[in-house]
Amino acid sequence: MSVDATTVRRIAHLARIAVSDAEVPHLQGELNAMLAFVEQLSEVNIDGVEPMTSVTPMEMKKRADVVNDGEIADDIVRNAPDAMNHFFLVPKVVE
Repeated sequence: MSVDATTVRRIAHLARIAVSDAEVPHLQGELNAMLAFVEQLSEVNIDGVEPMTSVTPMEMKKRADVVNDGEIADDIVRNAPDAMNHFFLVPKVVE
């Protein structure tokens, strides 16, 4: 893939960057060099390479997907001014 001068101006416009006509050829070369570097990644053989969660091999910690109250409902409502059945009671504000 190659970037032309029109594309450089469009990218600059989208990024809200002021680019003079003298800077366009330099930026065009820079963008083309970046794209060439990224295209090199497609040459890497990744057959048999497993996805990793970290640079050191490890399994992700998993927990059961169950719904619970956290088993600390009493602790949560302990400092509430008024509570009933693990719910905060608040005064009625709308008639």
